Amino acid sequence: MGTDRTRPPARDADHLRTGPPGTDPLATGGPIPYGFGTDGLGGDPVPYGLGGDPASYGLGGGTGTDTRTGTAWLTAAVGEGRPLVVLSPHLDDAVLSCGALMAHARHTAPVTVVTVFTEAGPPPYTLSARGFLHQNGARDAGELYASRRAEDRAVLERLDITWHHLGLPEGLFRRKPDHGSRRPRRLGALLPESAHIYPTYRRHLAAGRLSRFDTGTLMRVLGAVAEQWGPDPRLLLAPLAVGGHADHLLVRTAAELSRRPVVYYSDFPYNQQHSVDAGFRRRNAPVPAVWRRGLAGKPDLIRAYRTQAGLLFPSGQIPVVPEVYVFPGGPP
Repeated sequence: MGTDRTRPPARDADHLRTGPPGTDPLATGGPIPYGFGTDGLGGDPVPYGLGGDPASYGLGGGTGTDTRTGTAWLTAAVGEGRPLVVLSPHLDDAVLSCGALMAHARHTAPVTVVTVFTEAGPPPYTLSARGFLHQNGARDAGELYASRRAEDRAVLERLDITWHHLGLPEGLFRRKPDHGSRRPRRLGALLPESAHIYPTYRRHLAAGRLSRFDTGTLMRVLGAVAEQWGPDPRLLLAPLAVGGHADHLLVRTAAELSRRPVVYYSDFPYNQQHSVDAGFRRRNAPVPAVWRRGLAGKPDLIRAYRTQAGLLFPSGQIPVVPEVYVFPGGPP
């Protein structure tokens, strides 16, 4: 039903190029698209169907409000039995954002969830990482992530969904590349923030941009996306990265750079308060689709992620809201 991969070796990302300087996610200087550099979240927070303009669906201004075309295409694609592959940044994101669609689609076609960031890292930890462990009531990050992987396996196997855990460390635990210098290692032991790609949560990991030290991770995610393409006309879903978390941006960026047809899902519950960044809207002219079938059973699936559900929904109430998907430029 699934696979766990050991952490892949680091790879050199220096030769990844997608265009001239200024449009290259690895170039230096100037505005850089795909989440690198200064292209952060755009616009004011947009409620996700809970107030304000319900037609915006967390997609922000400038997005078409007619969901009929996209919804009809998505419903037909699922109904005709297209294999469904969901790229999930973390061990709960696929169910949080696509649980109802997956639960329906599994009756007519194979469904696979590929989760990218499924491990922690060794100590010493940053203050933000220690705070995260404290919120989870965990002292050992390895044990916490073993529990999280077990939760994910249990939920997906209950739905008869195939799962793959790719074994990359989450952003809170990702370290800068080690080029063999002893001085940075000694400094990192004294001040862990100096050794981590995202030293703080709010100012770095959830700031809506990617660090230049994370290009090696992007290469690995690009490889994972490429592996999902087969001879069959499968439906590949990737996150919109609503909320600006770097791990979500990495998966979305890899999907964009693949130059393949991808359907993007609006990240729940972050789309309750945020909209997708303006850069994505400019590049893709997203056309939304809304999925409402099977929503009543979704909160029980989310609650099965016991280590995370209480942190995400401290009141215990999980909003039952439509799932939203977008097609860049419209359905294919």
